[in-house]
Amino acid sequence: MNEHRYAGRVRGVEMSGIRKLFDAGGPDAINLGIGQPDFDTPEHIKMAAIAAIREGKTGYTPNAGIPELREAISEKFARENGLDYLPEQILVTAGGSEALHLAMEALVDPGDRVLFTDPGFVSYAALATFAGGKPEGVPLDATLHIDVERAKEQMDGARVFVLNSPANPTGAVESEESIRALVEYANDRKVTVISDEVYEHFVYEKKHVSAARFGEDVITINAASKTYAMTGWRVGYLAAPEDYIPQFLKVHQYAQACATSISQYAALAAYTGDQSPVERMREEYRARRDLLYAGLTELGFDFPRPEGAFYMFVPMGRTLIQKAVDAGVIIVPGEAFGSRAPEYARFSYATSRENLSRAIARLKRLME
Repeated sequence: MNEHRYAGRVRGVEMSGIRKLFDAGGPDAINLGIGQPDFDTPEHIKMAAIAAIREGKTGYTPNAGIPELREAISEKFARENGLDYLPEQILVTAGGSEALHLAMEALVDPGDRVLFTDPGFVSYAALATFAGGKPEGVPLDATLHIDVERAKEQMDGARVFVLNSPANPTGAVESEESIRALVEYANDRKVTVISDEVYEHFVYEKKHVSAARFGEDVITINAASKTYAMTGWRVGYLAAPEDYIPQFLKVHQYAQACATSISQYAALAAYTGDQSPVERMREEYRARRDLLYAGLTELGFDFPRPEGAFYMFVPMGRTLIQKAVDAGVIIVPGEAFGSRAPEYARFSYATSRENLSRAIARLKRLME
């Protein structure tokens, strides 16, 4: 067999520890590893996509996205986030993942330091590496929130700081005071903040605060994926100071050309239409969180109750994590999210209450 040669940028990156779990377990497995809403896309969004197909809106769109959607996202920012992004400052992408990729490729030179929380979302380190940067973890405190002072210590000389609130994998929601302090310090030191806000609508007791309220050198990333149960539609967006957009477009137009036209019209209906499905999903996630948290703490696990998203980050120990997976409770080991939490596991409660109750019962049997 011939030996194939591969670029160092791909050989140095592992496959996602989360994606490996999509088909994990047998027929009776309870998959709590996947961060995918188990709700169907709301009907009015699906009907908008069908209408777009019937009306022949199936060709290329402008690289930056259809004007109507960028206008709707601009209005959404003003209404929900207190941000004054013009449509010209918004770029529609193939999911939040592409938006992260564009930002890294356009901002990071070889050797640039890219900061993000450890534990943190799996894409940050990989995308920084693909861009030639040096990924660097920022520690969390005992409550699973960003250690602001430690983060400041690491910022001098960095190129990018990725802020994710509500956070994956911890479910932590950073306070307004922490976000302000991080953004102002970063911008003072010429560090660009990439604010990943894809879980903004799933916040329970606290309030979501957008980082761009506190500094000019902030790139806001979001998506329809989680908010509207549209993960497979692959439509997200970024918003940034206007001079950034042409640089992001250079990467976008050669890699993607444009986000899928049909998905863009569906997203337009999502952002301009009935928002009650989002409220219903949020309240169901809250109930699931409370059920799972009560069950795990009754089993003796001690960890902060998540404030947002639909994840719990639970200190279990590697042995029990493996036993749980072997018993058909599919959870993600903490090492998938960085080097600082190998004894933890991420539980996703984007599944039914019945499944969560079954998972708790299985864990209880393992621990007896």
